[in-house]
Amino acid sequence: MNAENTVKECAWQAIGALYGAAGELPELQVAKTRKEFEGDYTLVTFPLLKLSRKSPEATANEIGLWLKENCGHIVADFNVIKGFLNVSLTPEYWLGCLGTLMQSPNYGFVCESGRSMMVEYSSPNTNKPLHLGHIRNNLLGYSVSKILEANGHNVLKANLVNDRGIHICKSMLAWLKFGNGETPQSSGLKGDHLVGKYYVAFDKAYKAEIKELMAGGMSEEDAKREAPIMREAQEMLRKWEAKDPEVYGLWEKMNGWVYAGFDETYKAMGVSFDKVYYESNTYLLGKELVQRGLEQGVLFRKEDGSVWADLTGDGLDQKLLLRGDGTSVYMTQDLGTAVQRHGEYNLDEMIYVVGNEQNYHFQVLKLILKKLGYGWADGIYHLSYGMVELPEGKMKSREGTVVDADDLIAEMISTARAVAEEAGKLDGLSEQEIAEISRMVGLGALKYFILKVDPKKTMLFDPKESIDFNGNTGPFIQYTYARIKSLERRAAEQGGIAVTSVADFEQGRLPEPKEIELIKHLTEFAGVVRQAGAEFSPAVVAAYAYDLAKEFNQYYHDYPILKPEVAEGDRVFRLSLATQVAGTLNRAMGLLGIEMPQRM
Repeated sequence: MNAENTVKECAWQAIGALYGAAGELPELQVAKTRKEFEGDYTLVTFPLLKLSRKSPEATANEIGLWLKENCGHIVADFNVIKGFLNVSLTPEYWLGCLGTLMQSPNYGFVCESGRSMMVEYSSPNTNKPLHLGHIRNNLLGYSVSKILEANGHNVLKANLVNDRGIHICKSMLAWLKFGNGETPQSSGLKGDHLVGKYYVAFDKAYKAEIKELMAGGMSEEDAKREAPIMREAQEMLRKWEAKDPEVYGLWEKMNGWVYAGFDETYKAMGVSFDKVYYESNTYLLGKELVQRGLEQGVLFRKEDGSVWADLTGDGLDQKLLLRGDGTSVYMTQDLGTAVQRHGEYNLDEMIYVVGNEQNYHFQVLKLILKKLGYGWADGIYHLSYGMVELPEGKMKSREGTVVDADDLIAEMISTARAVAEEAGKLDGLSEQEIAEISRMVGLGALKYFILKVDPKKTMLFDPKESIDFNGNTGPFIQYTYARIKSLERRAAEQGGIAVTSVADFEQGRLPEPKEIELIKHLTEFAGVVRQAGAEFSPAVVAAYAYDLAKEFNQYYHDYPILKPEVAEGDRVFRLSLATQVAGTLNRAMGLLGIEMPQRM
């Protein structure tokens, strides 16, 4: 059910009949007619002039007349604007489309098996809790995974936990120095919050030592390198890589606290993973790959023992892969993780959802893998997204100025409840229903506000603006869905007819112009899902859902459904159309990871 393809097929027939050129047709250009012109779809005739040997206007008129005479069950009328043929399709055609929708509860979703893909997102460090930046990452990765699944691909949702490195040792060392044995149980803090507290404490102590060393005459650069607490952290990292029992035991304990905290946040956020990788398990494979690259002459070692890749011939620079003391860097473990994943799943594509500050990193990753002989590296795609900023500016986790994910989620739910209560949308509901609806609306507002922005763009997050029952927001779309569900319940109470196909409609009842616009919008959902999958962009789905909700609300304002004066045939037709809108909104918002409340 694709109206553009239907118009193309009719046009091909017309061109073949008029110009006898069925075997040599150019690519036909068909698109939705612009709003300022009359018509549903527009055919561009300029590429056809070599066949017709006539002017653009004459060619368009000739094809339009043929379509009206020979495809009258599909083409109702046409008009010509220069070389553009605007075609209006018949109400009967759109009624047939509605019938197809009614028989296709999963319309827009592809069932056949597609490419094998892994989408990596979240990728937190275990030295701090998740924050607003992580929220955009997680929501984007989860939504893209759902959209790719809807396009028929076999998708594995993966999380790579950054559970090793100097940043982890900073939190561990600060806890040893300042923690006095504090635990999540003794403090009442979530484990990730507790560990993050000591990451901030390390930074505070580090800055104090730098200041003291500089006061003694040392340069800032030397002070940063020679600060005792930083040297201790570096020594702790070396001990960790050497599997020192004491250091390793502390690492396992504190990471365990963090994992428990992360799991709570992921659950509250409504995201999940099929596979979790840990850098502590993959960096050794990365080291093996580096050694192999040295043996092959692809990599080289400097005098201090560090290992590098020389990418200057590829227009880049030299990239460190192993430090002089033998410890690995992020690139080392990313190499190991990529090779492990491909070996496990023979993936067609690996999609990394990572902020745009890492664009260069992924250029280098692909290039080094290819130099090491892995041709499948061409299947690596960096889904680069912009940062999330606040009205107050950028966030800095080491200074403790981030917007905590747990706090933000709780605030969104609380605000959603307050706004809904003030608007009278929770009247008559039980406390349990109010709590559940507030959760759905708060999270829906957060997710929609973030996902409606093109991933590539930096965005400004405003919690107050996101929770509004009017305008381009999640709550507006959720309320539209809940309104239709309310109509369905009321119709059932009034003894509504169970409609299963267009055969149940009043004989001769054809859709009116505003109903045709809604049906047209519904049929476009499959194309939206395909476009969103091709562009890795939930924003495409969000824009569609908003337009559909807005279109329905205008229709509902002009065409009442259950009022006593509405004729039975109109009531049945309008309610059936509303049901299709609700189903499509539910599928669209589901691709964004947004739940839809039955009542509001």
